[in-house]
Amino acid sequence: MVALSMADGYARLTNKPQCVIVHVDVGTQGLGAAVHNASCGRAPVLIFAGLSPYTIEGELCGSRTEYIHWIQDVPDQRAIVAQYCRYTGEIKTGKNVKQIVHRALQWATSDPKGPAYLVGAREPMEQELDPYQVVQEQWQPVQPSALLEADVAVIAEALAAADEPLVITGYAGRNHAAVAELVKLADTIKGLRVLDTGGCDMCFPANHPAWLGVKFGVDDSIRTADVILVIDCDVPWINTQCHPKLTARIFHIDVDPLKQQMPVFYIAALSRHRSDSHSALRQLNAYIASNEGLLERLSTTTTTTTSSIATRWEALKKSHADRLSRIAALAVPKDPASPSTSTFNASILAAKIRAAVPRDTIFTIEAVTNTILVADQIQATIPGTWINCGGGGLGWSGGGTLGVKLAADTELGGRFVCNIVGDGTFLFSVPASVFWISQRYKIPVLTIVLNNKGWHAPRRSALLVHPQGYVSNATDEELNISFAPSPDYAGIAKAAAGGNLWAERAKTVQDLDSLLPEAIKAVQSGVGAVIDAYLQ
Repeated sequence: MVALSMADGYARLTNKPQCVIVHVDVGTQGLGAAVHNASCGRAPVLIFAGLSPYTIEGELCGSRTEYIHWIQDVPDQRAIVAQYCRYTGEIKTGKNVKQIVHRALQWATSDPKGPAYLVGAREPMEQELDPYQVVQEQWQPVQPSALLEADVAVIAEALAAADEPLVITGYAGRNHAAVAELVKLADTIKGLRVLDTGGCDMCFPANHPAWLGVKFGVDDSIRTADVILVIDCDVPWINTQCHPKLTARIFHIDVDPLKQQMPVFYIAALSRHRSDSHSALRQLNAYIASNEGLLERLSTTTTTTTSSIATRWEALKKSHADRLSRIAALAVPKDPASPSTSTFNASILAAKIRAAVPRDTIFTIEAVTNTILVADQIQATIPGTWINCGGGGLGWSGGGTLGVKLAADTELGGRFVCNIVGDGTFLFSVPASVFWISQRYKIPVLTIVLNNKGWHAPRRSALLVHPQGYVSNATDEELNISFAPSPDYAGIAKAAAGGNLWAERAKTVQDLDSLLPEAIKAVQSGVGAVIDAYLQ
């Protein structure tokens, strides 16, 4: 779990494939939810696992020599993870091992990216070979695809003519260059708004008037938009909770518009396009820039059917300012005059973190029920500085954060990395392994544990189906979702690091004000830090 999550985190930040080696069937099963996360998150990773030797009596070098070789011999090891992988294969001979590895990497790095899984028994691994070479330049991934010219015109014209245009995205920001193109589109079509319903990447900067924040498929903008562009998004809306009006014109651009690994998926789009988001956005911007008629229509002196472009732009800026004010109000302690006794919620905590850490901090997020509150306060503006788990397998952020930090130090010249994680998710992340690795390989990060004393997601899920049901009045203890008495999360991490870790608990606003600078200083000096933050 931890190793593959690390590979996932490194690949997510850099878009460079990473490799994990595990032990036969049991090691494959040990990958657990990390395979799901890498698949749903489209992380380019290569997994190699051994197979039990297939000879018994010494017929080949590598034949069985241990008791466990019989116990770990299973009928179809690849089937354990095949449904999550873009490719599975077996190395049957050393004669073409390089070609098989390169083919697996091609699958992992071609859109839609994801895990590739290779197996090989000991006999071919022991095979003696004459040296040979392959030309790596001939094994590149499939190049990104673009929109047809006619489709560019249709989508651009629709967005330009709309009264309430809306872009819904989820992971377009995986390609950092796509963010600038989306900003350019919003600057050109004044009044266009951008909603993030995935929360797994920084897709649009929070300081832009078009920013609507992170909302998991439920927002008024979805209900009122007359033209919607869904681009690189898995769940643009949740039909039972929120959906577009029947007259809305919807266009869908995605590296995987059919969602090939989802048995049930559809949206009421007029057209669907398999395209790279950066390429598609660049095409839309180029078309508008070269079309004098469109530019005239989009100028601030032109009137649409309902309002002038200038009025719409001013209204959008005011709405954005009001939204930021409401978000800021959530981060004000109930008793700011008494910080020593004033407790804090997720909004106050996230605001304090954002104010304390360096501006270019990379946040790795697995806050579950607090994700939207955290996103609102962090207000990421730099591509690649907000990375959330791409799937639903809790426990990603422990290893994922270490992978992101490794990538930041190796590829970006070093960046401060802060992990904000729920208490239950912290336990799922195998913290004993995570913090031992962090200490052993000198990968210092700041970890903030959102201690809300239990799993709140199950209660929310039940209430969405039965709002007046048993769950509405049951206690956390009755639902078996309480963590009381609360584990010492910071102590768990410190023990795993052999004591070489800065670890504290924060229960009041005063605690946060004093502990956050200390924790940041520790990380910047090369020592990992964990704050167990008690939410009110």
